Amino acid sequence: MRGVKSKGYGMLLLFLITGAVFGGILGEFISRADALVDWAPYLVKTFLVLDVPPVSINLYVVRVMLGFALQPNLISILGMIAALLLFRRV
Repeated sequence: MRGVKSKGYGMLLLFLITGAVFGGILGEFISRADALVDWAPYLVKTFLVLDVPPVSINLYVVRVMLGFALQPNLISILGMIAALLLFRRV
């Protein structure tokens, strides 16, 4: 059995980001489904984990604005867990 180091931390990060994105997309579909109208608010409610406000860098030729916010919902967290389990199996 190979460890995380043999697969690489970059690949683990890629799996986690992909799982979060697919979970977020699935959460959007769930929020619009009529069958899950009672559960949808709990599944797609976002939680602010990290918020870095935008910073503006003016280089007089180019102006760059950088910012970052991490707001996962329950479905995207479940997607990340599924991606982690898939990563360990591969």
